[in-house]
Amino acid sequence: MTTGNRAGTGAVGTVPPPTEIERALSAAVGAGSADGVVELLARTRLYVLVARLHADIPGWTAPLPTIRDEATRRTCVPVLTQGMLPPWHPEWVFREVGLGELARTWPYDVRRLAVNHGTPYAAMVDARPGRLKAWLKAAERLGGPERGVLLTDNGGPLHGPLAHGLALGAHLAVTNGLIWNRLGAAYEDYAADRARLRRPWGIQHRAEYRDRLASLMKNQLVGRVQEAVLRTRHTLAVRTGRTPAREEWAEAVGRAFTARDAGDRALAERSLHHIALYEDKLRADGALAPHGRVDTLAAFDLGRAVNVVRLALGARYTDPYEAEQDVLRLGELARSAYCSWPDFSLGYLMARLVHRAEDDGPEAAEATYQQSLAEHRTLTQDPAGPYRTLPWS
Repeated sequence: MTTGNRAGTGAVGTVPPPTEIERALSAAVGAGSADGVVELLARTRLYVLVARLHADIPGWTAPLPTIRDEATRRTCVPVLTQGMLPPWHPEWVFREVGLGELARTWPYDVRRLAVNHGTPYAAMVDARPGRLKAWLKAAERLGGPERGVLLTDNGGPLHGPLAHGLALGAHLAVTNGLIWNRLGAAYEDYAADRARLRRPWGIQHRAEYRDRLASLMKNQLVGRVQEAVLRTRHTLAVRTGRTPAREEWAEAVGRAFTARDAGDRALAERSLHHIALYEDKLRADGALAPHGRVDTLAAFDLGRAVNVVRLALGARYTDPYEAEQDVLRLGELARSAYCSWPDFSLGYLMARLVHRAEDDGPEAAEATYQQSLAEHRTLTQDPAGPYRTLPWS
């Protein structure tokens, strides 16, 4: 195993790694452990450059690209890690390739994998047939890219309104193990970004994207009944100067929904039950203050909207300038709806839990609760995370 541009040496210290991924890769290269590098790559998203013209051909996958390494005069397959993706370009996109897929589709006459070639975070990895088997075993054993982790691009927005807006989407970024503070060449990858927009969002072109984003900005998708239930309690709390007891809240919701149809009344009753249930659980777990409450689920639409913008940028339905303006607008909307990052985060996870409980029942939602609570704690407790480093207002 060799490196490019002295990766893994003291020279790297002069250039901060974009993310923890590149720092760990440099450390593994510096330790001289070929197996350690392979294990790291098996847990990492890797990308190859593809012409958009080729990526848009239905049912066809472009072959792995190759380059010639001038230092060794060997032909290599170049891949990039998440933190090393270049700026957005309208006609060049990226395809994610796991280490297992690389091993299965490897060109028979190529013997090197060039990771982040020509950068301070490069690794030249042996790709002879025997090593390809080791790649497959590592990919099967480790199960692919890590999820549930907070990844920050040190070269991306870290302060100011744009960083604030991007941080609204950090829950989903943590869920998927993606960088939270980037508007760039890909969210996940070109094909996946388009697929995620098609389902569940029903977006297949720019006009549909703009329409759906407008709905999210107006909080029209989070659930009108659930929002009305919370708004009823908030109105009562403002009038009385205290958080109403559950019985008072239920009576007020009953009055508010008297003229609604039976379906809305039944959904309001279930929603109140689920909200109260999860507020009690969050209090017991120390995530919600003893007399705290969630007043709006708007965070769910606003947080998802940031990710829809990033998906649309990856799908080439928007451009970086327009995407930035939309993220800034979402930040403004969030600041008008919430008073702090913890409040925003609790609104987001409450919406996720209420919808899951409504769809599948509270028992099925338990796993979602544990995952959501873990993400909330990661975002609100990590001293280097955006919910600790970025002021709310």
